[in-house]
Amino acid sequence: MGHPPLTETLLMEILRDINPAISSDPSRIQSHVQSRVHSIDIFRGLTVLLMVFVDNLGFVKGLPWWTYHMPREANGMTYVDMVFPAFLFLVGMSIPLAIQRRIARGDSPAKVWTHIIVRSVGLLVLGLFISNAPQIDGEKTGISAVAWALLGFAAIVLVWNVAPSSVNAESSQYKTLRRVLKLAGLALLLTLAIIFKRTTPEGRVAWLDFSDWEILGLIGWAYLLVSTVYFVFRKNIWVLLAAFVALVTTNSLSTAGWLHGLDRFPGYVRPFEAGLASITMAGVLTAMIFLEDTIASTFKAKALWALGYAAVLAAAAWMLTPLGISKLRDTPAWCLYCSAANILIVLLLYWIADENQKTKWARFTKPAGVNPLLAYLLAYIAYFTPRLGVLTADGSSGWPGVGKSLFFTGLVLTVSAILTRWRIRLQL
Repeated sequence: MGHPPLTETLLMEILRDINPAISSDPSRIQSHVQSRVHSIDIFRGLTVLLMVFVDNLGFVKGLPWWTYHMPREANGMTYVDMVFPAFLFLVGMSIPLAIQRRIARGDSPAKVWTHIIVRSVGLLVLGLFISNAPQIDGEKTGISAVAWALLGFAAIVLVWNVAPSSVNAESSQYKTLRRVLKLAGLALLLTLAIIFKRTTPEGRVAWLDFSDWEILGLIGWAYLLVSTVYFVFRKNIWVLLAAFVALVTTNSLSTAGWLHGLDRFPGYVRPFEAGLASITMAGVLTAMIFLEDTIASTFKAKALWALGYAAVLAAAAWMLTPLGISKLRDTPAWCLYCSAANILIVLLLYWIADENQKTKWARFTKPAGVNPLLAYLLAYIAYFTPRLGVLTADGSSGWPGVGKSLFFTGLVLTVSAILTRWRIRLQL
């Protein structure tokens, strides 16, 4: 079965840290950490479900053009091209609160840096695993591609499964068991990496392919860059705004072909994408509007700031339209239009769910929102396992294929909910 382009997957578990409006003063965070920002939880769940759906819909033939990614040479974007930016944007929204909470509980700068680096490395590892799994040469590796992938998924569960709320995570017995399982998972991942072999298009035998970080890896690099900038300059919003402008400018210059020197290096030594990082930084700035008191403390003020911010980004996107609008080319107009749209989505959901407390309509998103990494892995277990391929829309066409995609999305949601109840919850 074909492997879908790794789309709008993010590792949405990062977003579990999001909570309601706080001040950038760490001493004022504690009064807010017990409640949730329902709009962000709902946005996260909807994005995860849409990710699973559009990934599977990519298998279906004969659908209207707007149900697929726009071709690389074309200008424009469909709703499919907007899902990945939503993940990046929400990752950016999680960064201020996650870092401020760690500062508030007394973590040293070294611990915060370690947290940022560990999460980034985790994303890179998952991205490389996903991108290399379809390339494995079973005969040269000594293990079938399916077995290699399933063992990799098992190792990921061992490494990143977290304690359920009913377990005393501070008990010495649990800590010992958790440490043993984590080390076993890391050993298994390392073994799988060591034995991995693939055959290049030229017929040579090679090891892991580091030239393509895939979506998760790109998110990892963006998270590392933006988290670093925020941690260093978190007390100065003007510097953060300047960093956002610098990222948009760099992306524009690169798209215009004025940074030819960077193109001479292979992909694995220039993994930072200024456009993707700009979307993540746009999420950071949005979080400072909705989740902090320093910019706006009332809903009316938050709404006005958000609308103005979205309008400025949309205007900048319009001015940069001559450089093209394309996800696959990572153009600045695509980045800015998607960021503006995400701001408006957050504002709408914030008004519905947080201001008016209307959340029952979105209960179906809870399993994906609570355990998004697990939902993501479940989808790819089916993609990498031929016997489970019948559950996907691979080989279908037209509206029956859309139905199969909807069925597969519902199946992933159901299994994710069941496994979550069985205390399998993944978190970087």
